[in-house]
Amino acid sequence: MKRILPFLFILIRSCSSLPDSPQLYHASLVYFTDNPSTNPDALKYIEDGGLVIDSGKIVFSGVYHDAKNAFPNARIHDYSGKFILPGFIDTHIHYPQTEMIASYGEQLLEWLNSYTFPTEKHFASKSYADSIAAFFVDELLKNGTTTALVFGTVHSSSVEALFEQAESHHMRLIAGKVLMDRNAPDYLLDTPESAYEESKTLIERWHHKDRLSYAVTPRFAPTSTPEQLGKAAQLLQEYPDVFMHTHLSENKGEVEWVKSLFPNNKGYLDVYNHFGLTGSRSIFAHSIYLTEQEWDVMSSTESGIAFCPTSNLFLGSGLFDVQKATQKNVKVGLGTDVGGGTSFSMLQTMNEAYKVTQLRKAFAVNPSEEKPLSALQAFYLATLGGAKVLNQEAFIGSLEAGKEADFIVLNPHSTDLMNLRMSKTKTIEEKLFVLMMLGDDRTVEQTYVLGDAQK
Repeated sequence: MKRILPFLFILIRSCSSLPDSPQLYHASLVYFTDNPSTNPDALKYIEDGGLVIDSGKIVFSGVYHDAKNAFPNARIHDYSGKFILPGFIDTHIHYPQTEMIASYGEQLLEWLNSYTFPTEKHFASKSYADSIAAFFVDELLKNGTTTALVFGTVHSSSVEALFEQAESHHMRLIAGKVLMDRNAPDYLLDTPESAYEESKTLIERWHHKDRLSYAVTPRFAPTSTPEQLGKAAQLLQEYPDVFMHTHLSENKGEVEWVKSLFPNNKGYLDVYNHFGLTGSRSIFAHSIYLTEQEWDVMSSTESGIAFCPTSNLFLGSGLFDVQKATQKNVKVGLGTDVGGGTSFSMLQTMNEAYKVTQLRKAFAVNPSEEKPLSALQAFYLATLGGAKVLNQEAFIGSLEAGKEADFIVLNPHSTDLMNLRMSKTKTIEEKLFVLMMLGDDRTVEQTYVLGDAQK
């Protein structure tokens, strides 16, 4: 029997779709163990690095020579001269808005009525949702995004389609059905009770299936009655490890509208807090116009924020205060917010985030107090910072041994312009800055999910 077992193992491996283990990837390794804005030792940069993957997990991350010695039989993948980073994490995106990306000329509330709601109507059809979900997941992976927190539509079929596509790639993805029982077209409205029942069915079917998780998803306070927000809270109480995902303080008109709809609350965030929708697994997109009190509530409840610079600029919404979030110890990740955002690329999203922090100087009493977003903080927000917002840092967000093998290969010579600019850089900070300012999907040479190549 002992003689037969090795042959059985070889036979099983030959029939498996998994790559032979272990796999050794040779490149410069870049990742973070903490927030570089508060910890100067947070960056881990190994210029001649080796990353070893076995059975979908990182088993070694360090110097290439050491990796070769420790794993002499590993199959080598040579990406020398390139960068390996953790897969990007998008903390806020709308997959049904993929087809209406780059729609002209409106601010938030008008944009919803003119473009978003008519588009989302089509997702009542499962076959329609299937086609867009497949395209959406492919775009994420093409751009190096291996995890995302995603809005569906009010239709359960939209969430079913997305989860099915994500599962086929074994992605770690979080999504939910939109809750919306007022202030929207009739064809997109549910009720407090139907929202609760349909969400519950989806949770029980998909939450913790493979690497998938569910998010209770009221669109935003104006489109949910107090009764529906109460039902959302009930779901969070009954399923305490699901997530809560919504919008907050994106637009000045929206903030005033919430005050008129909820006159007994102290502000926009207080509406969610009153109903028990804040907490360590709650993620609020935008959060541009928070009051001092709201910042304190964000911090004390350990809620997270998705910073969506591209859509904030595109829709003329405003300029998020990254520095304030750091000062208040509030978790922040980056969101592309497609289709208000105009790119799936987290590199381009970092580009826009830098511009937001620069533009804040134009409106500051003391411009010198507004510090531009560094390349280190930008890449942190797109990786480990996003993982912390989603409470997934135990699994993803860095290249530490024991983490799941979601990682990407970035080519610093992917375009002629980038190649020229890179030739003038000296430090890793300079190189990362060039990647985020000039990079896009062409820069992402390969995306790996659990160690499996996706492109």
